[in-house]
Amino acid sequence: MRNKKLAISRFTTAMVLLLTTATFYGQDKSVAPGINKPFQKPDVGEFQGKFEKEGREAFDHRDKIVEACQVRAGMAVADVGAGTGLFTRLFVPLVGEKGRVFAVDISQDFVDHIVIAARKGNLKNIEGVVCKPDSVGLPEMSVDLVFICDTYHHFEFPHKTMQSIHKALKPGGRVVLVDYQRIAGKSTDWVMNHVRAGQEVVEKEITECGFKRVAEVKDLLKENYLVVFEKTESSKP
Repeated sequence: MRNKKLAISRFTTAMVLLLTTATFYGQDKSVAPGINKPFQKPDVGEFQGKFEKEGREAFDHRDKIVEACQVRAGMAVADVGAGTGLFTRLFVPLVGEKGRVFAVDISQDFVDHIVIAARKGNLKNIEGVVCKPDSVGLPEMSVDLVFICDTYHHFEFPHKTMQSIHKALKPGGRVVLVDYQRIAGKSTDWVMNHVRAGQEVVEKEITECGFKRVAEVKDLLKENYLVVFEKTESSKP
């Protein structure tokens, strides 16, 4: 009976991977319709209270997460899904005066908030970018690192978006991904209903876009995972 259950579990996992990949490569329709609707006209103050508060794992471990990114002076870093700018601000002193941080978000209001705050703080190396549902909108080979925190599951067109990231990265550029663990019986109901795919599926999608998985930081996060990818070959059309 145990072997039978194990076989069923493996078959189910394989089918999920197959169906998700089929959807992934179709890309004619959003894989998560309406998921970004709350960001069309967000209450920035309200979201800042949600994103930048104790108890949110990414906020509580923000310094260790940034450390894992291995940002150096002079680098160009893209914070994709920048939100209210938590990690954008943390990257600024690390890239230094000769570096640049792109605050990329689908919400014009979030980007405006980050840019205005940067001006007030006399931070001249932050550039705001309002992206599209299927592209991050960055110039080709313009960045050394793309940081994606709790945002990949908001990609409505993950294949096209990751292709645009692949093009934006310089040769050997890296992607640092933080997203929610989606495990039946372990993850919260919110995650199971909100996040479309777990780590295995997400890694498969990203590696199929011309990236290789080079590292994973374990024993730091419980609700999330942190994986590092490196740009390798040309992304698939």
